[in-house]
Amino acid sequence: MLPAAAVFHFPWELNSGALQEGESVRVFGSELSTKLACYQPEESRATLSAHHASAEHNVMVHTLFVEPFNPIIGAQYIVLGEIEKAEGVGVMVRARVLNCVDGVNTALLQKAINVQRSFFRERNCKRGDATGSGSS
Repeated sequence: MLPAAAVFHFPWELNSGALQEGESVRVFGSELSTKLACYQPEESRATLSAHHASAEHNVMVHTLFVEPFNPIIGAQYIVLGEIEKAEGVGVMVRARVLNCVDGVNTALLQKAINVQRSFFRERNCKRGDATGSGSS
């Protein structure tokens, strides 16, 4: 059986505790704010930095599976991978895909993510209503 499709998460949502280790995620910042801040090739580790609600949020990314890649410090990236807990770091994303998205209309992508979330919430509520109404 295939794993569930990865769900988009914003960097400030990763440390909320709602995500389980091994869960597939897509990490994307918002409105031109998620940038590659640091890359340490000897450790196969990158840091993405995002600003949201006047706070800075850092996402550690394990890059072993996407190397070699051409890191562009200050460029925007989107990550697809799995959540893992790393000692001393907290939540880290083990990247399967790490793409530079400079030039992408990120405001439109964020809007699409929010619309998709609303659709899934509404669909799940309708499913709950359909299964709950048959039991009375």
